[in-house]
Amino acid sequence: MRINGYLYETHMHTSEASACARSGGAEMAEAYARTGYTGIIVTDHFFYGNTRVDRKLPWSDWVEGFCLGYEHTRAEGDRLGLQVFFGWESCYNGTEFLIYGPDKEWLLAHPEIKDATIEEQFRLIHEAGGIISHAHPCREASYLSEMRLFPEYVDAVEGMNGGHSGNPGSFKEKHLEFNEAAIAYAREHDLPLTAGSDQHSVEMVYGGMIFPRKLRDIHDFARAVTGREALRLLDGTEWGHSR
Repeated sequence: MRINGYLYETHMHTSEASACARSGGAEMAEAYARTGYTGIIVTDHFFYGNTRVDRKLPWSDWVEGFCLGYEHTRAEGDRLGLQVFFGWESCYNGTEFLIYGPDKEWLLAHPEIKDATIEEQFRLIHEAGGIISHAHPCREASYLSEMRLFPEYVDAVEGMNGGHSGNPGSFKEKHLEFNEAAIAYAREHDLPLTAGSDQHSVEMVYGGMIFPRKLRDIHDFARAVTGREALRLLDGTEWGHSR
């Protein structure tokens, strides 16, 4: 199935920084470029999430290790003509948020983000010109003791997560009802939607967002999300190529 527009991945992990990922950044870039994506956002698990980087390291060393997945992905993406943007997935006792906007230099200068509350995270990310999307807010899983929603502290909701698609590259079990509930939650609070594959390996899920134009950078992505510019959201149940 051919998709008219520019296809962007908004949620993916690399094995350099996420303990649950099975493929490195360069491999991931090659897979996305080969399957027709215009760009991807690397969102590895942050400090209190399923990070691979040793939390005992000094902050600057931890950030350097955390950013390796993005840097390897970016280097290969540049070689292949694939746009690669930086983000991360923060975790609060299983409740997770996708952060878009701040870069490595911002992280190095703001160690307070590591222990920020959800409210403080919202303030800090907004001060940096970024946005926050609540990742898979209605997912039910063994690592989630309860569903917690924070509409006042997010700018968007991940309404479609490819991990729920039943696609071989996803979490295996099909649970589209988690996406349906997330979309209903976003609509209830008039929040824009994001969509991503939640990709952990090169076994492609094919989720993401289709925009009518090529995005310039991560801040342009943030503006496109809050401006509700997406033409379509993909949940991983269909095949697609950007032009």
